[in-house]
Formats: sequence, C-alpha cells, structure tokens
Amino acid sequence: MRYAMAIDTLKCVGCCDCVVACQTENDVPIGYARDWIVERTDGTFPELTLEIRSERCNHCDNSPCVRSCPTGASHYSDGGIVLVTGNKCIGCGACIQSCPYDARYSHPEGYVDKCTFCIHRVRKGESPACVAVCPTKCMYFGDLDDPNSDVSKVIRTRKHKTLSPEAGTRPQIFYLV
Repeated sequence: MRYAMAIDTLKCVGCCDCVVACQTENDVPIGYARDWIVERTDGTFPELTLEIRSERCNHCDNSPCVRSCPTGASHYSDGGIVLVTGNKCIGCGACIQSCPYDARYSHPEGYVDKCTFCIHRVRKGESPACVAVCPTKCMYFGDLDDPNSDVSKVIRTRKHKTLSPEAGTRPQIFYLV
C-alpha cells in the first residue's frame, strides 16, 4: 500500500477551501497552515500561463525529514504516510531545514507539525479533509498499488509532474498538467 495524492492544476481555482478544511479538521493554530495555495505565472507577455496548485507535505518515499530527525519523531506510517509524533519531537528544526518543499512548521506548543493526509480519516475509509471539500473535485487520493483507486487511474491517464524531482525524494504528490 502506498498512499498518494494527485492535484489537477487545470481545475484548481485557488479558492482555499482545502486550506480551511485542513485547519478546521486538524485544529491548526491561527496563522499556521499544513497546506497552502501557490499561483505560478510562466512565460513572457502576451504568452503567459498561470498554474494554481494546492501544496503540502509530499509524503516522500525517500524523506530527508525522516532521515534527519534525531529522535525518530518523524517516521513512516500506514501506506508510507510521513508523520511526526509530537511528544517525541524536541523541536530542533532539523526536519524543517531538510524538507525541500517547506512543508513543515514549528507548532506553538514546541513540536514540528505538517500534513498527515488526515490519517485519522483515512484509517476510517474516508478521504483527507482537503479532498472531501474541494468544490472543483481537483484532488484525487488513494493507494497507488491499487490500480482501481482514483489516484492510480488519474496518474495512468494524465500527464503529471512532481515538485523538485532533482531532490531525489520520490514525492507522493502528483500535479496533473
């Protein structure tokens, strides 16, 4: 089992419903976020393209954050989901520095926090909160090892990319282009 997410950059409108759903579902403190919206413009006027995408922890197969954690607080869980055990975290920030996606933050209570793919929902057979609320249905989640999962189907049939492939982290977030 390998959990992954695909985000359709052609359907995302940058509404931030995913961000608010995550903050609400996971009691994220005001002023902090486990996911965020990025707008990227490429080209030269008048030939411009705009990409809007929802970003978060990439739950990498080769996570530098897991390798750099001195206490084992950062670790792999069900289906390769990368988690942080708050009471094992000493807040040193090694994982924050090693993440090429800027996907972690220091929680005001002294530990590092990040996206968990809403593992508490996934274990109950539900989608992550961000996927469940997306009004444009641009997010797909599931098991990459299951050829019938939504994420497997869309990755098989659509052109996609990952962020910073040169980092060698093998991210499990795919952007449909």
